Amino acid sequence: MADSSFDIVSKVERQEVDNALNQTAKEISQRYDFKNVGASIAWSGEKIEMRANSEERVKAILDVFQSKLIKRGISLKALDASEPQLSGKEYRISASLEEGISQENAKKVAKIIRDEGPKGVKAQVQGDELRVSSKSRDDLQAVIALLKGKELDFALQFVNYR
Repeated sequence: MADSSFDIVSKVERQEVDNALNQTAKEISQRYDFKNVGASIAWSGEKIEMRANSEERVKAILDVFQSKLIKRGISLKALDASEPQLSGKEYRISASLEEGISQENAKKVAKIIRDEGPKGVKAQVQGDELRVSSKSRDDLQAVIALLKGKELDFALQFVNYR
């Protein structure tokens, strides 16, 4: 019987992030506590810029955006937000989306699979993803359960399960 495998990736659906951003923009335009504070959120190239005229309001925009991301099924581990920075008369938070598994993180995951996973499971680093293969599909499901139970500081998705 052929080997079964799946890939571990760290990708974010840009359309879902865009939907969350649009929902956040609509909410801050309608909420009373955001009136007359110059609150805005928008794409700035590959980054997301949040602006308001006070530090508390810009943090509140980030909080609303994070809640919208959670509702859309996007892990907050993929969002890298900076601290509020004063720029002229307004505060800004710049956030970026982290995609792809770095070499160090891929090695960490491969080590976890080797040390704690079932015997006979192989993990190979392929660029910014990790291919996990085994003869038994049950072993692969055990690896998925193992990794979901771990507290890693980056988002993981499991794709191409075959």
